[in-house]
Amino acid sequence: MANILSIAGSNSKYKLPDCRPAGFLAGLWHGLILPITFIISIFNPKVRIYETNNRGFLYDLGFVIGIGSNFNNVNS
Repeated sequence: MANILSIAGSNSKYKLPDCRPAGFLAGLWHGLILPITFIISIFNPKVRIYETNNRGFLYDLGFVIGIGSNFNNVNS
């Protein structure tokens, strides 16, 4: 069953058979929810902050932009 919140981890929808790897939008989403996901990952070892089944540069780019937008809102 796919994770409702689309959090990277053992139940990630990107780990299902015949599923495409995580791309830019998934990376962006995972970057945006990083603060929450990090706290959850401390208490649940099955939750990861980074999806390992990804498209490489596109996922990484989205992830970094998502993280950057989190910090950009703090300084405003």
